[in-house]
Amino acid sequence: MEVSLSALPNLYVLGRHLPGRQPLTLFYTASGFVCRLTSGSLWVHLRADYEQVEPWVTVELNGAPISRFAVPKGDSTICLFRGLTPGIPRTVRLLKDVQAMHDDPAHLLQVVGLCCDDDTEFLPLPAPRLRLEFVGDSITSGEGCIGAQCEEDWVGAFFSAREHYARMTADSLGADWRIVSQSGWGLVSGWDNDPHHCIMPFYEQVCGVAQGSRNAALGAQQPNDFAAWPADAVIINLGTNDTGALHNPAWRDPESGTLFQQNDLAAIGRAAVGALKTLRRCNPDALLIWAYGMLGDELRPVLESAVAQYRAESGDARAVYLPLPAATSQTLGARQHPGAECHRQAAKVLTEFLTEQFPSRLI
Repeated sequence: MEVSLSALPNLYVLGRHLPGRQPLTLFYTASGFVCRLTSGSLWVHLRADYEQVEPWVTVELNGAPISRFAVPKGDSTICLFRGLTPGIPRTVRLLKDVQAMHDDPAHLLQVVGLCCDDDTEFLPLPAPRLRLEFVGDSITSGEGCIGAQCEEDWVGAFFSAREHYARMTADSLGADWRIVSQSGWGLVSGWDNDPHHCIMPFYEQVCGVAQGSRNAALGAQQPNDFAAWPADAVIINLGTNDTGALHNPAWRDPESGTLFQQNDLAAIGRAAVGALKTLRRCNPDALLIWAYGMLGDELRPVLESAVAQYRAESGDARAVYLPLPAATSQTLGARQHPGAECHRQAAKVLTEFLTEQFPSRLI
């Protein structure tokens, strides 16, 4: 018999969402659910839609991946596992691999319910030791961290929430984590100089980048409840696409014909300071970490200066700059993006740094 997620005890929802809203809509990368149960079988009822990019999910059992698949349009009841010895506690986690799709308002993934053995117990999960939020671009969307280096097509198959520095960092620390990201977007503009492609104007909504009337009805544009999930640290990985814009042709507004091109490093610095102010207002107790460098560090001086300026102006000492290891020819993944090994290296740096910052909770 199928049961809605809201009726299941001890099931933990991952990612930004509206509590109590059923079915559960999975918006951003790494949204999903985790539970610990005694069933010998588990099926999930998913609902999906798209016009351009289909949703992909990864399923883990006891911390190891057991399946990854694209979810077909419409309603599907999919077996996550069956035939296992009943009565043995096992932890299941389902993660959405693909980011929220700003340019595909039809993109949808919902968890409608679960089917398991009648006598299944849902056991308590350990409380997370930290709450981590990651704000970024395609790197934080997991683009290219799965797939061969030769792949260049922009498709859902080459996104992953598992081969991802945020997931690796969170799992190493026993933390819960959330992602707010959009491929190609930046602080002042996207990689192509489109000034509308900036993530921070959408940060305070549940998933403001998800456009269209259906996403609006699902609550994507509603204010995010930051107090309900207070982050201990917010990791900002932005600036890579602003670097690209500095070297790309101007963007032309299709309606007015107005041109826009990034050529002012000071504007990027001001936008970074503004981003830190927004993040602090929304997360009054969080450590703010500007982590950058996985695809070059051309803007490092600008971003380091912006963090220093913010600290000096605000007196806020809990904002820091942290360089991350750059992808090399050996650690690149698909689409000229950091591969799994580069993500692993970045996660190691973040894990060590966060352990130093929260010793009473992690050591």
